[in-house]
Amino acid sequence: MRIMGLDYGSKTVGVAISDALGITAQGIETICRKEENKLRKTCARIEALIEEYGVERIVLGLPKHMNNDMGDRAEQSMEFGKMLERRTNLEVVMWDERLSTVEAERTLIENNVRREDRKKYIDKVAAVIILQGYLDALANGTGTTKR
Repeated sequence: MRIMGLDYGSKTVGVAISDALGITAQGIETICRKEENKLRKTCARIEALIEEYGVERIVLGLPKHMNNDMGDRAEQSMEFGKMLERRTNLEVVMWDERLSTVEAERTLIENNVRREDRKKYIDKVAAVIILQGYLDALANGTGTTKR
């Protein structure tokens, strides 16, 4: 079963896909849009990737505050998740993504990615980190959802 991981941002969505065994996550692409509320093309691209890879579940990053509160960004992510569920008829698991972007930045720095190039990759790497955290939790039997 393949699982898709998404890092939903105001103008980009990082996309990762699991291997067929659900062990590892690989970054696929970063979907960009010009305006935050223009989601038609973004959803169409996600749906095309779901079809291409045979995705059966979606894991969407939930950007909580460090004190576990949910702000505007988390609310927007939850709304996006509900919309994806309606459009794709797939389960969307909301996954705590605190510090995933910081970890993605650190990973890119450690791999000597130039500062001006990091912006191109950071959302895709964050999606990999979100999905890999979920896959690791599944493997460890710590549950299928983390809200």
